[in-house]
Amino acid sequence: MPKEVIVREEVPIPEGVSVEINGKEVRVKGPKGEVARDFSFARSVRILKEDNKVIVESYFAKRKQKAVTYSIAAHIQNMIDGVTKGYRYKLKIIYSHFPVTVKVEGDRVVIENFLGEKAPRIAKIVGNVKVTVTKQDIIVEGVNIEEVGQTAANIERATKIKDLDRRVFVDGIYIYEKGYAEG
Repeated sequence: MPKEVIVREEVPIPEGVSVEINGKEVRVKGPKGEVARDFSFARSVRILKEDNKVIVESYFAKRKQKAVTYSIAAHIQNMIDGVTKGYRYKLKIIYSHFPVTVKVEGDRVVIENFLGEKAPRIAKIVGNVKVTVTKQDIIVEGVNIEEVGQTAANIERATKIKDLDRRVFVDGIYIYEKGYAEG
């Protein structure tokens, strides 16, 4: 496969958002908060800021280097979306056998009486993420899409059932909506 001379991806910076680039570290500040990320693993990629755009480029890139270039641009776009709109995942608490109680204690979510178990199940809250529990819903919100997604996945995974038929024992906490917080 031939190399492309230059692979260039531009990410526009909206009003009210500031982007600082220090080497390969990108810091994005906006109305909802701040997100920083280090891209030093990508040696062949240059990240720079021109006018009102972040430019991610690499020279003489093969297929994998092109993929890294486009992935970094997508990560920067996600960071900008996070500080302007925020991210929200919604989870539903479902039980048919034993009533489940869910509460937030510090940096963890405690799930009690799941399938009648005496010991509570615990899910870790990653980073600067806000978790709220309302009756049958759990709402996970934050500015970093990776932290929000990982926290929601930790909660869902904490109630994974092994050795029982999933068609009969549907109890658990499941992600049912992903999107922007916008509010």
